[in-house]
Amino acid sequence: MHGYIPRLAEQALQRGLSRAPALALLGPRQCGKSTLARHWLGDAPAVYLDLQDRADRAKLNEPELFFDHHRDALICLDEIQLLPEFFSALRSEIDRDRRAGRFLILGSASRDLIRQSNETLAGRITQVELTPFLLPEVAAVADWKQLWVRGGFPNSLLAADELDSLDWREDFIRTFLERDIPSLGFNVPTPVMERLWRLLAHNNGQVINYSKLSGAMDLSVPTLKRYLALLEQTTMIRLLPPFETNLKKRLVRSPKLYLRDTGVLHALLEIEDFDQLLANPQVGESWEAFVIEQVVNALPRWRPSFVRTGNGAEIDLLLERGGQRRVFEIKLSKAPKPSRGFYQLIEDLKPDSAMLIAPIDEPFESSAGVWAMDPGSAIASWR
Repeated sequence: MHGYIPRLAEQALQRGLSRAPALALLGPRQCGKSTLARHWLGDAPAVYLDLQDRADRAKLNEPELFFDHHRDALICLDEIQLLPEFFSALRSEIDRDRRAGRFLILGSASRDLIRQSNETLAGRITQVELTPFLLPEVAAVADWKQLWVRGGFPNSLLAADELDSLDWREDFIRTFLERDIPSLGFNVPTPVMERLWRLLAHNNGQVINYSKLSGAMDLSVPTLKRYLALLEQTTMIRLLPPFETNLKKRLVRSPKLYLRDTGVLHALLEIEDFDQLLANPQVGESWEAFVIEQVVNALPRWRPSFVRTGNGAEIDLLLERGGQRRVFEIKLSKAPKPSRGFYQLIEDLKPDSAMLIAPIDEPFESSAGVWAMDPGSAIASWR
């Protein structure tokens, strides 16, 4: 049995509630939002309502009376996306009393929640995203191999064995398709979305070809883009944008597609364990997806993109912030070696730092100014 595992988002949660009347903790279902909220609330004066529970929802039938009765407590509303019409009442209450730290609302990242919070609660709410577990959070209970194979959803990562982990992920996929998508207000046939999700798993790490994908799915391009937006909003996929600044080179202009949780990716690809993963032809793209999620979430204020020229030179990940640039080459090798195109793009981009991320035992300087590190060591060097 594992006790509570501290989350990196706790600091952002504390800062947000110290300055804003309301904070929305967003993330995919089963990533640990409720566990984090209950632990963070602790013994503080607080009221926790699970809006999946009919009795808890009924307590909000007369919101003004409920708010008056609990005015001195932090009110936590879980699964808020199930009650989107409640945001107008929340806005009125916040306008009556704008003290910081009054509401903590939890929900699966969804079109309704994001739109309602941005429009109805503009200037009143801040948002924090909670991802599945990241490397720095689970260093004491799992290694990078286990996190890569099983993914970061707590029930998958901490399962008793590989089969239990895979069973949980397959159940998660079914529940997401059959219950979660309809509950968020999307009318998408389950077989169509399942087929698309599996097709995307086989295209993980590739530049999106909308025409090819829409043809394979027998969908129009606008419909395909709408379904991709749904998977992106529910944090199942990442559409990594291309670098847009002019380098006087012909650059790829379409985004790259990644499944954000590699455990879900492996379940869709029917990969059961580490040995099967290493034998799979998509192992390199899976490692790339894993590293990108770790790095991007470790540096959430930085703007991510990738660079690929028409002649094939590529930088897997570019992070930018305030005029600074960090570039990353991702290799699945014990003896990683950047490509010639990587060095050519470094000369053009002139980044502040360049790093080679690979599953190596000890960091080393691959070439002048380019350090090779494993993901955990790289993240630790920034903290």
